[in-house]
Amino acid sequence: MLLSVDGINVYYGEGVHALRDVSFTVAEGEIVSIIGANGAGKSTLMWTLIGLLKPRTGNITFCDKAVKPVPHQAVANGMALVPERRRLFPNLTVRENLLLGSYLRRDNAKVTEDQEYVFGLFPILKERLKQYAGTLSGGQQQMLAIARGLMSHPKLLLLDEPSLGLAPVLVQQMFDAIQDIASKGMTILLVEQNALKSLKIADRAYVLEVGKIVQEGKGEDLLHDPSVQQAYLGIGKKCD
Repeated sequence: MLLSVDGINVYYGEGVHALRDVSFTVAEGEIVSIIGANGAGKSTLMWTLIGLLKPRTGNITFCDKAVKPVPHQAVANGMALVPERRRLFPNLTVRENLLLGSYLRRDNAKVTEDQEYVFGLFPILKERLKQYAGTLSGGQQQMLAIARGLMSHPKLLLLDEPSLGLAPVLVQQMFDAIQDIASKGMTILLVEQNALKSLKIADRAYVLEVGKIVQEGKGEDLLHDPSVQQAYLGIGKKCD
């Protein structure tokens, strides 16, 4: 198993129990989606996986090694987080943001190869190489954030709300890109509020509610689960 999370509990301070006995797995080559409402703990989970937060109890293993709460080590070990709201360096150019994504790498030929791949995936980035990241549109910034993550050549790509704030046509473009990335063999853990599109492309999925996983299964199965449809897809809801 590429990633294994076993019974982690994460707190903010002493009073806020953000993740409660969370356990799940991600196998190599899978797209695994985690869906849930605002405040469910989805971003907290991503920050914990990358090492920004430390579980009080429980274990996380990646490539059969224990994950330590050291973010730069997580990247070196093969995880890349594309965070919610992009978190680009706005005063650096597109090119400079991409180079920062590959900062830890020494395989220059492969770096060039990966750069060409992201330009094929998001052609607009090649046109905007000298433009400051902060002046890009929201959709272009999301493309750059994903491209920057890919430039580290990760074993596992963590995507936190990649469709947040995007126009519908760009949302579809983003999910098409995620499927393209997966088709090249990349393993993806996708956290999303857009449950419909997320479940459609997922091999497996988990439902996170108030810090606890309450359902799991194949993406297609959860897509047709009545409780998931009512809670997250707006199907079967009745007006008062």
